[in-house]
Amino acid sequence: MFHIKGNKAEKIEATTFSELGMQESDIEEILRCSIDMICDEEESMLIVGRQVKNEKSARSDLIAIDNYGNIVLIEIKRDRKDIESRRESFEFQAIRYAASYATIESPDELVKKVYAPYIEKYIDEFEQKGLTSYELGIRKLNDFLKENEAEKNFNKKQRIVLVSSDFDEQTLSAVAWLNSNDVDIGCYKLTPYKINGEVYLHVEKVLPISSYNDYYINLLDSPTTSFGKKRSISRRILPKIGTMLSWGVVKEGDIIVAKGRDNEATLLANGNVMVNGEEKSLQEWLKEVYGWASVQTYALSIHKESGKTLSQIREEYMNREKEELS
Repeated sequence: MFHIKGNKAEKIEATTFSELGMQESDIEEILRCSIDMICDEEESMLIVGRQVKNEKSARSDLIAIDNYGNIVLIEIKRDRKDIESRRESFEFQAIRYAASYATIESPDELVKKVYAPYIEKYIDEFEQKGLTSYELGIRKLNDFLKENEAEKNFNKKQRIVLVSSDFDEQTLSAVAWLNSNDVDIGCYKLTPYKINGEVYLHVEKVLPISSYNDYYINLLDSPTTSFGKKRSISRRILPKIGTMLSWGVVKEGDIIVAKGRDNEATLLANGNVMVNGEEKSLQEWLKEVYGWASVQTYALSIHKESGKTLSQIREEYMNREKEELS
């Protein structure tokens, strides 16, 4: 990271969480409250558990559900030294935890074992409206699965996410091998910087590595791609709302409706929306509407005039461009 002063750039050196006096639990809480740090606008994620003890008394750091219905195990280590000093490898620990969650067969079971106790622990963050923690949990989880069209795919697969400020070569080598053998495991590097007394985090996805094909606008899949099949468009290079405005497929003043809700917002020229006189990003608005940690912005935003999602509008335009170029 560099700081620009006049026409010169001064390098800012990274620090470590241990040097900042931060514990693993501090990083865990930051991610619990801001899981969108390791997601993007094409992914929904609902945090359902923290420090959940399994039958062997081992504790999983964070547990979530993603928009495919997968249970996601998020395991955190503070620094590289913490990874290297463990008796058991970082990735193997996560695999054991994931295996234990593979036995969960229904949303009801997940709520009883994981989500309801989580709601009890963080009850002040939820609006109960006279519901028990179980009733609230089953309602919120089923709503999440329904809106993301993932009800039939609940926990068919498990994902693993490893998070640290740095990784040792053995962990990266093992994760790369697991990826090549279809184990869904990723590594995210959180690099802390201290600037003028403030702490900043640079977030980098280390693994899996994108292929060169991910960086071509190949316009790619047909709209009939079956649900649950991996798309060949990388989530991180899909055009965003600003590009869609420049294409003219949506315009300033259009009304955007949250899928499955009555909530509406007015699209602004800069790609944000106006809601009750307040300007917000699409992601920020939808997170408030649904109450999830991260939201598929484009799949859950309905363009009121056309009745289509922003994702559908974007894909249709890209497919038309593909046909014209072919």
